[in-house]
Amino acid sequence: HPDFFGQGLGSKLLNFAVQEQNCSLVDVNEENPQALAFYLHMGFNIAGRSEVDGNGKPHPLLFLQKD
Repeated sequence: HPDFFGQGLGSKLLNFAVQEQNCSLVDVNEENPQALAFYLHMGFNIAGRSEVDGNGKPHPLLFLQKD
């Protein structure tokens, strides 16, 4: 929710997922530049792309990977 942007909550949640759950892959909607910028800032890199989302809808996804 936008009221909570910039408070570090996303970073804390992502750090938990990476460190405690060994998460290294994330899919992000290419049409969401704010989310993409967040994940890139957090050390993820673009590893691939799809023209459609998981439901076959025309919402391009970027596949991100943390090295």
